[in-house]
Amino acid sequence: MRLFSTDHKVVARQFLWAGLGFLLLGGLLALLIRWQWAYPGRPVPGLGWVLPESGGALTPPTYTGVFTMHGLLMVFFAIAPLLIGALGNFVIPLAVGARGMAFPRLTALSFWVFAAGGVLVLASFGVRLGTASAAWTSYPPLSTHVFTPGVGQTLVMLGVVCAAVSSFLGAVNYVVTVVRCRAPGMTWGRLPLTVWGLFLTSVLNLLFIPVVAAATGMLLLDRLTGTRFFLEGAAVVGGGDPLLYQHLFWLFGHPEVYILILPGWGMIGDFVAFFSRRPAHGYRGTVVAMSTVSALSGLVYAHHLFTSGLSPMLGRAFMTLTLVISLPSTVMFLNWMMTVWRGSVRLTAPMLAAVGAMGVFGLGGVTGLALGAVATDIPLHGTMWVVGHFHLTMGAASFLAVFAGLYFWFPKMFGRTLHAGWAKAHVLTSAVLFIAVFGGQLLTGYAGQLRRLYDPYQYTFLKHLLELNQWTSFAAFALGLAQGIFLVNLAWSLRKGPAADANPWQVGTLEWTCAPSPPPEDNYARVPVVVRGPHELSQPEGHERLGRDWIGQAELLPGEASRAAEGAEEPGSQVPSAGGAA
Repeated sequence: MRLFSTDHKVVARQFLWAGLGFLLLGGLLALLIRWQWAYPGRPVPGLGWVLPESGGALTPPTYTGVFTMHGLLMVFFAIAPLLIGALGNFVIPLAVGARGMAFPRLTALSFWVFAAGGVLVLASFGVRLGTASAAWTSYPPLSTHVFTPGVGQTLVMLGVVCAAVSSFLGAVNYVVTVVRCRAPGMTWGRLPLTVWGLFLTSVLNLLFIPVVAAATGMLLLDRLTGTRFFLEGAAVVGGGDPLLYQHLFWLFGHPEVYILILPGWGMIGDFVAFFSRRPAHGYRGTVVAMSTVSALSGLVYAHHLFTSGLSPMLGRAFMTLTLVISLPSTVMFLNWMMTVWRGSVRLTAPMLAAVGAMGVFGLGGVTGLALGAVATDIPLHGTMWVVGHFHLTMGAASFLAVFAGLYFWFPKMFGRTLHAGWAKAHVLTSAVLFIAVFGGQLLTGYAGQLRRLYDPYQYTFLKHLLELNQWTSFAAFALGLAQGIFLVNLAWSLRKGPAADANPWQVGTLEWTCAPSPPPEDNYARVPVVVRGPHELSQPEGHERLGRDWIGQAELLPGEASRAAEGAEEPGSQVPSAGGAA
């Protein structure tokens, strides 16, 4: 693998290894948080060499840095590079029939800017006064030099800006590739749902990543040059407004939820069709629902500000919009279930991961309704209920979608086959333990435990939650150990896994029917001409003429040669779809 390659498949693998590395680090930090809530103030086994002053125990400042960096790493340096950087770079050109990304050099640049940000974040752990400790949101005045002195916070904020620039560059590439580089006949109605999810995610990144980059840049100016964009108080003459930062941050922060889950939604839509051996129910309805969620995502952000002094009139408007956005999500969920209904379900690892992602996202969505209404958000806002909710939606659902995508495209990416039994064991164990861990957080939040407390049991009314937190922590430790199954499977398969079949899943999308595994540098020896949708499964003509239950997107049946010629006129030609529609 060339280090500075512009091949989208090589860059995808670079994002994959970097994202897995940051996922490991972020996961270890999460386990430290769970240890502190289970055994407050006790030394962490094996951590004495890292924290010699406290004998390996987490002190309040160390704990603050740990939970800050856990959130930052997971959002900006683990989920995003895995779902969007790795799977997006690998899948989009292959799935639309392109020879590569629209801008190959931009593909490589997006990774190296991300890598520079990762180096800055890792360097923050070794500086005097430690890493960032203003929470992953970096609210001022907590993120100013007064409350977080030292260079650690500055390095992390610079790293976040690099991650934002990387995401923006990738989004430009993805959008142009989907719009301009589709194969002849690949109309919008023939795109796999995964491509739709990645495309809509890229549009949201183009719109909202500049907002968080600008807000973080202004924070850096406040820290380094004495500007006063967000500083105020008696000692600040002509100060700014810290609440402005909250508006800017959540104008990005809530669409970020959908930025991270839209690719997962697309994969779920494809996988439940592939492994139920049925065309995706309500293809157009699902696309419209995903597009509607994307359009509304920037209009619901202020429910994060219900407790900040937001005008009651604005609060009512944002509450209504927040509850309305759940309707298109429900349409998607119902379409997925209707696809599975009466299907010939194959319980492969990608299918199990997709169903697990459906389950945890559904639970996260239901628990989020309480946070969208003003009356219930006010008592729950600062509690562990919020933590459990967004971990189910952003964490569990996104990571199960990552594993679904990796298990599905691993044979195409590396030309080898993962061990199916280990993969299924990993997915099932992870799904159950995700619900145990984040369900436990919902219970402690409902009981009144506030988030970010170093030692919750200093409060008498929370002491009875110690046992529940300990059981939740045991589930978290088991979840961490369960990821060892994935790592062992990955290492074994890369070295000794059997060679992958050309089309192991028996599906008709372009990457499986027109390109070898792994694909060459230019993907396709001859650019395919698309004549049908991505979900041509269990069709009578397939059984009658081909003797199998799937038909390739570029596969011609007798009498279809003329349609192929029509579709070859231009990538966006409106050839009626033969499949994949409602």
